[in-house]
Amino acid sequence: MLTERLFRTDDLPPADRFDCWRELVSGTHAPLDLRSDHRADFLASQRVLDLGAVSVWPTTFQPVCFRRTPKLIRQSDPEGLHLSLSLHGALRAVRSNEETVHGPDSLCVVDTSRPVDVHAGDDSRPHTGVGLEVPKALLPLPRHTFDRVTTVRLSTREGFGALLAQLLTQLANDTSPYQAADGPRLGTVVIDLLSALLAHVLDADRSLPPETHRQALVLRIRAFVQQHLHDPQLTPRTIATAHHISRSYLYRLFEDEEESIAAWIRGQRLEHARRDLAQPATPIHAIAACWCFTHAADFTRAFRRAYGMSPREYRRFAIAHSAM
Repeated sequence: MLTERLFRTDDLPPADRFDCWRELVSGTHAPLDLRSDHRADFLASQRVLDLGAVSVWPTTFQPVCFRRTPKLIRQSDPEGLHLSLSLHGALRAVRSNEETVHGPDSLCVVDTSRPVDVHAGDDSRPHTGVGLEVPKALLPLPRHTFDRVTTVRLSTREGFGALLAQLLTQLANDTSPYQAADGPRLGTVVIDLLSALLAHVLDADRSLPPETHRQALVLRIRAFVQQHLHDPQLTPRTIATAHHISRSYLYRLFEDEEESIAAWIRGQRLEHARRDLAQPATPIHAIAACWCFTHAADFTRAFRRAYGMSPREYRRFAIAHSAM
């Protein structure tokens, strides 16, 4: 699993909970003034996931107002961006008497160098979301573009915003597929996605280095493939057409990856089939067809090559272990 730190106010005396959580948030993000009507017995939980220079923190807390004031900025400014993805509840960001409201369909951006009040939660329900901390120095964007970062809407419904939101949500839900050494690699993925998203909405694509463009495109292609794995017409040609690139360029994109695009698609289909085999009610031939293996013999050979046993043998093995 990834390296993470867990904090829960339940572990503290009620009188200490709010102040301890305020110190934790200020240490993770930047010095903040926090206000809440629930501070007498404040309830909050937070996990901080270490992704190298980047940190992701899933959190749930009672209604609160975060204030980043000019005085606090003068005292300490880590020069970072904090992005919040709201999962339950809204975030209201107030800057110079202008208010923007963010739900699950957009990212709330806080620049530690600029004053802001962020109101989270309401009187009846706690707020649940995922925070992302990124040093501005790691984002390959012209310095002047950061003046506009908090003025644009970063949608999570499509494009790079949807990919970033999906990754943050997956990390919040389950880190078990990853090892501690994967943290910095995931941090690089997060930075590439965020850089591409900001460059897109700020019209600063030319400022991105070629490697960031390449990684962002590979991530978009992988997400596209996952959405279309059931489609027997999913081929390098259709993938290239959907992304307005040539097949030869698609192949070059995956030269630096662990597998070719065709091998990766086949591996993903086999992995989904393996998971479905644990359900005894579905016939094996139907599972194979569902994941675009039209010939039983081809499916059996590919499955045995990947997992060291036939689909039927794996099904018996999975059912036996689930009964333990």
